[in-house]
Order: sequence, then C-alpha cells, then structure tokens
Amino acid sequence: MTPKQIDAFCATLPAATRTVQWEGVIVFKVGGKMFCLIAPPEHSVARISFKCAPEHYDSLSRAEGFRPAPYLARAKWVALDDPRVLSAAETKAYLRRAHAVIAAALPRKKQAELRL
Repeated sequence: MTPKQIDAFCATLPAATRTVQWEGVIVFKVGGKMFCLIAPPEHSVARISFKCAPEHYDSLSRAEGFRPAPYLARAKWVALDDPRVLSAAETKAYLRRAHAVIAAALPRKKQAELRL
C-alpha cells in the first residue's frame, strides 16, 4: 500500500482521528493515543510507524523490512521504510492490530464513550 492508501485506510478505523504534527507527519490516534504515523519522504522518522502488541515486538522489529521505530521503540513501535514490502492485506492487519492494542489500553469509560 502507498502512504496515501494507508492514510485513507486508517481514517476508516473506529473512532480514529487524524492530525498533522512534527513537520508534516500524519498522526492517527484513537482516544487521543497514537497508533500510526505516516511521515513525509526523508523525514527523521520512518515512512510508516505503528504500535505493535508487546508480545510480538521482538520478532516483528527484526523481521525483513521492519525495524524498531525511531523515538518510539521503547513503547513497542515498529517502522517500515518501504510499506510496499507488505501486501495490502498484511498492512491492513497490522494497522487494525495497532488500533486495537491502543483502544484496549484506554480506560473503560473512554472506550464506552468512543463506542469501542
């Protein structure tokens, strides 16, 4: 998927919000917490970064095409410099999981408010 397609897909996830921060980085959040970043080419962060489940971080951060996300690796985020290394189905699955991990960590009241 292209960054533009990833942007459009993330916008369809439940209660997702989109902002632009840090010199043009597109930031997707759920309940005010980030789950995906889409950076412009040549930015200091990777092209695409997203939250992953803590139990998958070690293996995913070493998988082909992935690396620990700059500035966010301590929070179990991974990065893709070239999102085309994944199929569209794989990309969507990882992004749905990133959204779900963040949504599940929100307080129950916030989850109910957002109908998650």
